[in-house]
Amino acid sequence: MVDAYLITLGSLILLAGSLSDAFGRMRILRIGLVGFGVTSLLCAVAPTAEFLVVARLLQGGAGALLVPSSLAIIISTFSGAAQGKAIGTWTAFTGAAGLAGPLLGGLLVDTVSWRLIFAINVVPILATLWLMTRLGASAASAPAHRPKVDVVGATLGAVGLGGPVFALIEQERYPWSSPVLLVPLLIGLASLAAFIWWEGRHENPMLPLGLFRVRNFGFGNVATLFIYGAISLGFFAITVFIQQTGGFSATASGLATLPSTLVVLALSPLFGRLAGRFGPRFFMTVGPLVAGLGFFVTGTARADVDYWVQVFPGVLLVGLGLSITVAPLTSGILGSIDPARAGIGSAVNNAVARVAGLISIALVGILSGGSLGEAGFAHVVTFAAVFLLVGAVVSFVGIRNPTHPARSPHLAVHALQ
Repeated sequence: MVDAYLITLGSLILLAGSLSDAFGRMRILRIGLVGFGVTSLLCAVAPTAEFLVVARLLQGGAGALLVPSSLAIIISTFSGAAQGKAIGTWTAFTGAAGLAGPLLGGLLVDTVSWRLIFAINVVPILATLWLMTRLGASAASAPAHRPKVDVVGATLGAVGLGGPVFALIEQERYPWSSPVLLVPLLIGLASLAAFIWWEGRHENPMLPLGLFRVRNFGFGNVATLFIYGAISLGFFAITVFIQQTGGFSATASGLATLPSTLVVLALSPLFGRLAGRFGPRFFMTVGPLVAGLGFFVTGTARADVDYWVQVFPGVLLVGLGLSITVAPLTSGILGSIDPARAGIGSAVNNAVARVAGLISIALVGILSGGSLGEAGFAHVVTFAAVFLLVGAVVSFVGIRNPTHPARSPHLAVHALQ
């Protein structure tokens, strides 16, 4: 049920970003919201497990339309300090949702029914659709010159992402020698290679490869690979270690990283605004170092975990580091490209972050030596700290602060296309 959603979400994210740029951000966002609402209701009324899995596949496809469109609207609407603050606010609300969702979902499952964790999605979706109507008719207009959809590129991109994502998700259940993993992995990698070849030759490519020649976009996505891989790796290790080795309950282990989320929620708008004013390079360099120090501190934890001494200080440092990093990273990457390409740019960055998380989780067994006991846990969080150090170095070497005059931070009509 979980994997079905992740497969379609991961494989269709690039197509969603391209559609956002081609047909209008508000239109694609609205379609995604309606689709997510309908598929959520299908999940809620699912009569069988098979029906639920199919509904989750469809829900992941609808979910893929949401993130590129929503972030592209922000990128195209604001610039400078206003853009940084807006991205910081977006990051904070994302963190709040990440906090509230699991807690509310657990409460509904324990007290009412698992079906409500899907049905309740309709409430915020209807509220969002109503808020969108207040933006006026011009907000829904599509670009004046609509490019043709790159069907071949879209297909190759979906298969190229879907195959490796499937293999990384399922690697816990099958050995890497199994055809169940090897076939989709090899087909996916071949499709990715064909995708790059095709995009370099197509008249209207879904993903213009020239984006990667933009310094901050190219280096920023490399930094994203290491930073988000480290985040997934470190938090996964902390949660599993304090539950399996430290004896924490599932609820307590889930709440163990809550301080980090709260720090991100409180400070992301501030650092987003500062990065918009002074540029992202300093924050993308210092932030990963602070977060890496936090993971290194948690590596001192022992089997008889003293949460407040061994884990809590490190979790706070990680939260501070992420607050310094995430909004500047997003604005630094997406603010460096043409606003007309903000949808596909957001999709690329989102896809890099998701694949980085999947790869890092797949490596846990190797990095830990097969067990997340004291030694294994220390190894894994140390690797997370090293990945963050690499992300900091890449940012320091590759990222440049913008020198061009900021665009007007006021709402522009093209920004909502």
